[in-house]
Amino acid sequence: RRPRRRRGSPSSARPDVRHLALLARAPSAGGKTRLTSGLPEPRARWLREALFLDTPDVARSLNIPITVFGTPIERLDELQALAGGAPAVAQADGDLGARMHAACARLFAQGARHVVLIGSDLPTLPSSHLIAAFEALDDGADVVLGPADDGGYYLVGLSRPTPAVFAGISWGSARVLGETRALAAGLGLRVNETASWYDVDTLDDLVRVSCSDQPALRTRAWLAEG
Repeated sequence: RRPRRRRGSPSSARPDVRHLALLARAPSAGGKTRLTSGLPEPRARWLREALFLDTPDVARSLNIPITVFGTPIERLDELQALAGGAPAVAQADGDLGARMHAACARLFAQGARHVVLIGSDLPTLPSSHLIAAFEALDDGADVVLGPADDGGYYLVGLSRPTPAVFAGISWGSARVLGETRALAAGLGLRVNETASWYDVDTLDDLVRVSCSDQPALRTRAWLAEG
């Protein structure tokens, strides 16, 4: 086990120690069909953009460096502009697991010690969940998972490149979290879990945003326009 580091908020860490990877699709490129079905495209794009803009606010408030891993490659400039100048690089090829592994591996290769990866549809994610993930890695966890209400996970954190934890998972199903837990256990990895949370995939999730005590300023503005 690695030596235990003194606890502290992510804002006290050197920029190359903790890094957040944000997997995103450019709002102008569509997506989120379950959420936006039936909406006029300008309003659907506004919602996708609002979710993307709200999600990294929590990391910025903690001074955690962010890299956006985006798709499609020809719209990286759009993502970088929306992310306030945070670097935007192309996602790797392959299924979701391959793309997540490649994003984390790139940041480790650039000097990050601990990497946490999230999607771009977490407008109400509390800062405490990110802090807990990085502190678990500080304390020696190999993998940190943030259980999502739909049976997947909204967050994964790693202390080193671990491609095997993304292999053979039934992506898009309610079995993702359970399969990942079992796979990590079989690999002998030390796993920690943060509190559960939700990403915004359905209209019911948007109702939860409207009732949340988290800011989500752009998503709330979208909701206010009704």
